[in-house]
Amino acid sequence: QVQLVESGGGLVQPGGSLRISCVVSGLIFSIYDMGWYRQAPGKQRELVASITRGGTTNYADSVKGRFTISRDNAKNTVYLQLNNLKPEDTAVYSCKAQWYNENYWGQGIQVTVSS
Repeated sequence: QVQLVESGGGLVQPGGSLRISCVVSGLIFSIYDMGWYRQAPGKQRELVASITRGGTTNYADSVKGRFTISRDNAKNTVYLQLNNLKPEDTAVYSCKAQWYNENYWGQGIQVTVSS
């Protein structure tokens, strides 16, 4: 059974930082491309950052220079470091594992940026 479990979300003040994690089980993590998505209330889900199995990263323009995606294949984990957070970063963040047309999603965690 494939499972993706996110952790590390919460409430943070503007300008603050968080690191969220996604631990994956039930598949060969190292061959999957991984992505972090977010969905704010009333908005469509959007891709925040992705990292290929080879380590190539890609970011949404809105988070470039502030967020960093990384992966640890030994721990079957993908991370998203969120720095200089803004209120507009408030959303449910979900991780996705993709290998060709196979996609698996985590349940999502809340990140709230507010003073």
